[in-house]
Amino acid sequence: MTGAKPRRYIVATDVGGTCTDTIVFAEGEPVHIGKSLSTPPNFGEGVISSIRSCVATMGISLEQLFAETQLFVHGSTVVDNTVLTRDGAVTGLITTAGFEDTLLVTRGAYGRWAGLPEDEIKHPVMTERAAPLVPADRICGVPERMDYKGAVVRELDEAATETALRHLVEEKRVDAVAVCFLWSVFNSAHERRVREILHRIHPEVFVTLSSEIAPVPGEYERTSTTVINAYAGRITRSYLNGLQSLLQQNGYAGPVMIMQGYGGLLPAEEAAERAVGLIECGPAAGVIGAKFLGELMGEADIIAADMGGTTFKVGVIQDGQIDYAREPMVDRFHYVAPKIEVVSIGAGGGSIVSLDAKTKVPLVGPRSAGARPGPICYGQGGTEPTLTDVLLLIGYMDPGIFLGGAFTLDVESARRIFKNKIADPLGMSVEEAAFGIYRIACAQIADLIHEITVERGLDPRDFVLHAFGGTCGLLCGVFGQELSVRRIVIPHTASVNCAFGLVAADIVHEYSVTKTLAAPAPAAELNALYAPMIERAKASLASEGFGAGRIQLAWSADFRYSRQVHEVTTQVRAATPLDEAGVKRLTDDFEQLYERKYGRGSAYREAGMEMTSFRLTARGLMARPSIEKAQLRGPSPDAARMGRREVFVDAANGMAEAEIYDFTKLEPGNVVKGPAVIHTPITTIVVQAKQTGRMDAYRNVVIEFAGS
Repeated sequence: MTGAKPRRYIVATDVGGTCTDTIVFAEGEPVHIGKSLSTPPNFGEGVISSIRSCVATMGISLEQLFAETQLFVHGSTVVDNTVLTRDGAVTGLITTAGFEDTLLVTRGAYGRWAGLPEDEIKHPVMTERAAPLVPADRICGVPERMDYKGAVVRELDEAATETALRHLVEEKRVDAVAVCFLWSVFNSAHERRVREILHRIHPEVFVTLSSEIAPVPGEYERTSTTVINAYAGRITRSYLNGLQSLLQQNGYAGPVMIMQGYGGLLPAEEAAERAVGLIECGPAAGVIGAKFLGELMGEADIIAADMGGTTFKVGVIQDGQIDYAREPMVDRFHYVAPKIEVVSIGAGGGSIVSLDAKTKVPLVGPRSAGARPGPICYGQGGTEPTLTDVLLLIGYMDPGIFLGGAFTLDVESARRIFKNKIADPLGMSVEEAAFGIYRIACAQIADLIHEITVERGLDPRDFVLHAFGGTCGLLCGVFGQELSVRRIVIPHTASVNCAFGLVAADIVHEYSVTKTLAAPAPAAELNALYAPMIERAKASLASEGFGAGRIQLAWSADFRYSRQVHEVTTQVRAATPLDEAGVKRLTDDFEQLYERKYGRGSAYREAGMEMTSFRLTARGLMARPSIEKAQLRGPSPDAARMGRREVFVDAANGMAEAEIYDFTKLEPGNVVKGPAVIHTPITTIVVQAKQTGRMDAYRNVVIEFAGS
């Protein structure tokens, strides 16, 4: 009798608004790719369907794949969607008596326009705060009080607390409770007692404590974070539990790791209690994937652009370092959790094309057709033109080979409805209107990248553009050239790059301690703050199977000048435990980072400096995909040529003949001269006129501009 085959595969799936992507990786094998339409509200079906599309290319069964899989990694938009669609649990809030309005007041006037697009901020008096996830009638204040050092000023009134909890659950019918007391970051005893009371009287209710989910100062942000976690927590827990059950039913018995917005992985059981960590975890994985690929290619300065079916998202990697958001938001709600800086607009393949009701100006997004009904050309009942329909009408997409021939695109319906709803009202031909829509989408993207680079003191000409996502390869030749980036890289895994980022991520646990110290503080005092966090981190990672050689600890601290409100998180680059020279280096690094963020000369040591929070990032180092360099062949792409057809060429301001190529038949070293279209099984790449597309040794397509 033969023994069981070794568990060698890592399977990663990323659920987006339109498509669900899969990567299967094993040492010594090529990366396998799968893709299918997402299946809301039962996203698990789309996960299995996407994995099936991947195993179909591997020549094995789903059951065989799972029997040989050692790790399943997952990213999902479940939390983002829950908040954006207001589909979360009926949630109540328990807070300190007298502070019931903290959530409703937000940040004062700033809360009126926070999260709004620029065109709506032009008239701030016309703005309103977002409707809170917990309305005023589900907020209960209870008598208790800690001071700013964590000393008890007033004991928790347990009778009043039980009355408030019964009111929320039995009368207001809440399914989840958020608990956020003043200064609980320094003493969590009262919050923990509230949870004990709730578990005694209504153990079925989901509960989140601010001292556990957001143990940092900042009353509004801490309350908002706690509410978001409670609001989305039940759905997240149910989703992840259901996904694990579905995987088990299909033969997988290993661990499930969930991507976090800060770029690390957590076990599903832990992630289920920290819903807020899943916010924008897919885009974070895309940036992680771009960083990994950049390291392979020797590129340290990258603009990571992801365009899928619903949104366009972009992050920046500078000097090999990923930027993190200073004030992360979901919809219009602030929260405090580490998150990779990714900005987005509602412009994706499924974005609906419309005309402004008053001005008749064409608009691309932010509304999306999603996976259901999807674009008109999908033939699934869509009745509104989308950017995907436009891309089909200008010749970039082949109706017969979409998603590897999964179904035939309906060109005639797309043309008819686009003509009636867009072209005719504009007094244009279908082609002219489609050209204009395409250029509007490219301009919106260029503006967003300009915002995250030029407006922050960065020059796009110093960066390489990594263009990924199912739609980005069709537009990047235009907006990339407009930005004058050094070159464009469309990864081999472009359409599933967020899933690729999942297998390039590590297991990551975040810890923090809040305490205000004058800087520079004595090294011994700082080391004493980090010691308990280090002990917890090592124990957690050891329980997950990581030995000392696969554990990496990174220290950081939040600094500010005296009387300032906002902090700057500064990495500890000196040897740890710290000595006095290391503390000095850390303080100097803060001032350099401060001037980098706010301008030369802005640092002012004479004002006095404070350290307010101390953070530890603990990584369990995962095996990385082993991507072998292929031998370069000659430049001729003739063996991959499929024919010619008319497509929109930006330089020609109209349709012109272009060569069409089959990506699967291109070889490393081949050079494609634009205008040209390269069809892959799961996406399309457009090389504009006066550009060349070269397949490199990793099977990426590198687009370069004439004269570069």
